[in-house]
Parts: sequence; C-alpha cells; structure tokens
Amino acid sequence: MRVLGIESSCDETAAAVYAASGGLLSHAVHSQVADHAAYGGVVPELASRDHVRKLPGLVAGVLRDAGLEPADLDGVAWTRGPGLPGALMVGAGFARSLAWARGLPAVGVHHMEGHLLAPLLEPDPPAMPLVALLVSGGHTMLVQVAGFGRYRVLGESVDDAAGEAFDKTARLLGLPYPGGPAVARLAAEGTPGAVRLPRPMTDRPGLAFSFSGLKTAVLHAVQAAGDDPQGRADIAHGFQEAIVDTMAIKCRRAVAQAGSPRLVVAGGVGANARLRERLREEAEAGGFTVHYPSLELCTDNAAMIAYAGALRLAAGERDDLDFSVRPRWPLAELPVPEGGEASR
Repeated sequence: MRVLGIESSCDETAAAVYAASGGLLSHAVHSQVADHAAYGGVVPELASRDHVRKLPGLVAGVLRDAGLEPADLDGVAWTRGPGLPGALMVGAGFARSLAWARGLPAVGVHHMEGHLLAPLLEPDPPAMPLVALLVSGGHTMLVQVAGFGRYRVLGESVDDAAGEAFDKTARLLGLPYPGGPAVARLAAEGTPGAVRLPRPMTDRPGLAFSFSGLKTAVLHAVQAAGDDPQGRADIAHGFQEAIVDTMAIKCRRAVAQAGSPRLVVAGGVGANARLRERLREEAEAGGFTVHYPSLELCTDNAAMIAYAGALRLAAGERDDLDFSVRPRWPLAELPVPEGGEASR
C-alpha cells in the first residue's frame, strides 16, 4: 500500500509518500516561520493562505521524488486535527478532493498519533508497549501505549504546554519567534544556578503538567533583571532547566507507573538538546531506554501522517465524502483499530 500523507495543522505545509513494503519513499516540508516571525507567533489566516499556495507543488514534488504518478497511489491520509481550523480545512479539502478524483480510500489522522508513531519510522524502532512524551505546539502529554491505537493518556497540560511556555518566555526576553531554539541558544550563555525557577506540579503525585505559573515567575525575573544581558541569559538558563526537570520527573514517574522499559519522546520540543541529555541521565538511573524520531521528523511533518494513515487504512478505516476537521480532538477519542499492533 502506497499512501500520500498531507500535513497542514499549523505553520508547516508538508507532503510525504509511505509504502508498506518500502517504508518512507519521499517527504518535504515548507516552514512558514519567516512569514510569522514579524508577528511573534502564528497568524491563522496567513497560515491558511500559504498552505493553499504551497500544497499542490509539494505534493507534485514528493510524487516525483518517489517515482510515482497519482494513479500509483493506494490511499490518501491527511491531518484532521488538532490544529488551526482554516489550516486543517486546506489540507482536508485537497486530500479529500484528490482521493475522490482518483477513487482512492482516504482517512483523517490525529496529529498527535502521528507524532507518537514517528519514532517507528526509524531504522531501529522501539517495540511496544511503551510510554510516550508528546511535546508539540500546544500539547504536552504522557501516553501509555499498549499497541497501535491502544492509548491511555496518563497526564497532560492543564494550561500552557511546554512549547507555548518557550514561545511566551522568548517574548518576555525579547527573543525572536520561534521561542524554543532562541531560548536554548541564550540559555547556553547563562550561569547554572544563578536563577532558580519553580518546577510546577512536581511536589505532588500525578502526571499532569502546568507551565502558566512558570511563565509568571519568568515575568517577575525579567522585570528584576532589567536590561542586564547576563541576567536575561541566566533567566533563559533557569527557565530551560525548570522545563527540562519538570518533564524528566514526570517521565520517570510515568515509566514507573506503566512498568514500561521504553520511553518515546516526539514533537518539536523533543529536539531540545538539554531535554535529551536530562532524559538520558534519567534512563540510565531508572533502567529504561529513550527513543526519538530523527530531528527532521520531530517538528510537524507529513511522513508521520502518511505512516499513521497507512496503518489506519490497512485496518479498514475509511472516511466518506462528508469529512470534517477537528481543531480540538482528544487523543482518547481515537477509535481502536482492528489488530491493535503497529507494524513496520
């Protein structure tokens, strides 16, 4: 089965082709970061318009790179949600129209399931069961994974997610969008221990996340530091350490609670070098392994959508012409497919 995947949930336009017998055949991502940087964040209308402009060329390009024509496809998958409503509609409309024109089966994919499954596209994928830390955009969650489609959310953000906290902290520090890489670069210049910020919700049992209070603590620290460059670097360092420590503590708890020997980390924040270093330390101390997708598959991409879609189509799932998008879509509402085990 050869499946075209389309991702348009936010500010990346992406397309990919996955084959059950040959793996990932081609993929391409167009980032809109430069378009939104002047506004300090994603402008939904600009995102939707750029998806309209870029998507046809990206799809043509990945088909060409895979050596395929539209007639060679066996299915189409697109991101149904969560995400920006207008952006999701662009991808859904394009994908569903192509599927209808070619008489192909089509399925809408959950964006976070795509991230969860992305590490399985690597040459040495982790086996299931496992625990997944998903840190992408407005989502931070820990998920117990018994098999493909068999997910139980152990804890998630109750307000700001980690990615949002990075973006808002960057704004407070006068750093450019996107916030994650900018804060990490400034943190490298900070003095360890100079600024100590709270580790939210780690002083009580449970696996939920909350980063809004941490953002407020950063605001107070920035006001106290004034225009001192070193003071701002120290704040960036203290903030990153607080985020990393919080996620590491919660991951250690989740792995112990689930009795899992494997942790998967996926999503844009999963590319953070300090987080990876800290989780490696936790894994060595706790006797579990940590697995990541390649850096190019950490951020939003269509490879993960094509792969998840191929598994869903193989399990017999189909969407009719009366498709819809789901800007808010709890992972717990995903149907459990027939078979229930992910395979390469």
